[in-house]
Amino acid sequence: MLGGMQDAPLRISNIIDHAAREHGAREIVTRWADGSTTRSNWAGIAGDARKFSQALEKLGMKKGDRIATFAMNHGHHLAAWYGISGMGGVVHTINPRLFEEQLVYIMNHAEDRVLLFDKAFEPIIAGLKDQLKTVEHYILFDGEGDYPTFRELTDAEDGNFDWVEGDEREPCGLCYTSGTTGNPKGVLYEHRSNVIHAITEGQPDAMNLSQSSVMLPIVPMFHANAWGLPFACAVTGSKMVFSAVNDGEVLHNLVLDEGVTHSAGVPTVWLAMFQHMDANTVDYGKLEMVVIGGSAAPRAMIERLMKAGVYVLHAWGMTETSPIGTIGMRPPNWDDLSFDQKVDIICKQGRTPFGIEIRVVDDDGNELPRDGESSGSLHVRGPWVLDQYFQDESGKCVGDDNWFDTGDVAVIHPDGTMQITDRAKDVIKSGGEWISSIELENAAVGCPGVAEAAAVGVYHPKWDERPLLLIVKKDGADLSGEDVVDYLKDKVAKWWLPDEVKFVGELPHTATGKILKRALRDEYKDYRLETA
Repeated sequence: MLGGMQDAPLRISNIIDHAAREHGAREIVTRWADGSTTRSNWAGIAGDARKFSQALEKLGMKKGDRIATFAMNHGHHLAAWYGISGMGGVVHTINPRLFEEQLVYIMNHAEDRVLLFDKAFEPIIAGLKDQLKTVEHYILFDGEGDYPTFRELTDAEDGNFDWVEGDEREPCGLCYTSGTTGNPKGVLYEHRSNVIHAITEGQPDAMNLSQSSVMLPIVPMFHANAWGLPFACAVTGSKMVFSAVNDGEVLHNLVLDEGVTHSAGVPTVWLAMFQHMDANTVDYGKLEMVVIGGSAAPRAMIERLMKAGVYVLHAWGMTETSPIGTIGMRPPNWDDLSFDQKVDIICKQGRTPFGIEIRVVDDDGNELPRDGESSGSLHVRGPWVLDQYFQDESGKCVGDDNWFDTGDVAVIHPDGTMQITDRAKDVIKSGGEWISSIELENAAVGCPGVAEAAAVGVYHPKWDERPLLLIVKKDGADLSGEDVVDYLKDKVAKWWLPDEVKFVGELPHTATGKILKRALRDEYKDYRLETA
């Protein structure tokens, strides 16, 4: 033998053991829905996780069983994650904002044996119970009721539990995507993929996490593993601050009271926080970095945060990529750039960290050049990218070369920076040319008086499709369609300007806070423009 390295598998239990051993006193703070606050630390979370593993084994759970969580962000949810994976189970995070038929389908398809849920969701669970075919045990995360509670189960154990061992490629997590057609599809995460993802996520050119960081993940734990932050923060020993409600005032107060340095969420949550700050006090406290993902961030949002001295990290990913795909890394000449040049860079979705590869291809599958102009279908591959959906009889969803088609349309610039131009189904095709609905609506959000904007393509006899811009006004705003178009004239190409601006009271959103473009396309499919 020439020698070599130890054969130690990469498992989630390694992460929580490290956090407890090396960063045990670092705080885990939860602000609950009732306004109360509890405090633990990484050592306490690790202890509760072992106790919960014991409790699950007493309930008859075994390796590979799916244990569902129906909950918001809090310390009990965090401990349950580590306890479930530690006993060999699979954490199935469920989005409580989905429709009833989707929830029933997901839990039955996953064959969940245990369901943990927040007290706030008890009415939903009561309405679903009779339709759930495999759930044997119901556990309350908080409050009191007719079910055993997480705290009661863990307090009854002594924590003398050895983590279940196994291969690093065994499953540890399950998250379903709310697809555009058909039933949701399950993405099964492995111990190995989550550990590698967590190590990468904390790097300086990624989220720059350390034991001095204070992370407030606004992105829900049911949304693509809260972007992997509960694992990355355990690796780095960062303090975590959780809120069981995503209210602008509550979140802002936590930023100030807990000394939050890092936070992460979709654009809509930042808009809610801005609204509260504008009505009260504009104070970012110790906030250093904001990670924005889920959908493209409007330029005005990026500008506001950057002017306040906050490091904005624009990221792209999806459930199928665990979810990090690209990260808004700064180029070496960052300090030499003007403010507008810096914003131009951050508005793009960034570059790939080690472990991920991307490419864009044309309709015939030919790889397109990285010239910042050639737009095509975005493909991705790597060790934390989906190979096959959970219990999907159609088989692998990648080719022999492992490239996964994301459904996004993008360009890649010469330096490797990727820029999403649209979802393939959302591109507005006008006169044989493509109009990016994302860029158009993000430009519109910068217009004074605009709260939200969505652009959809509607029928035109000459151009095939033309943009209809739907606008939600800010409260009290005095705004006309002409005002919006005038604002856009130097922001987008002339032929991108909407043929019509329509003001609406609200826009539909997905369960993760994105604008539900599918519903808008259906609603306006027969709409007739005055110019048509």
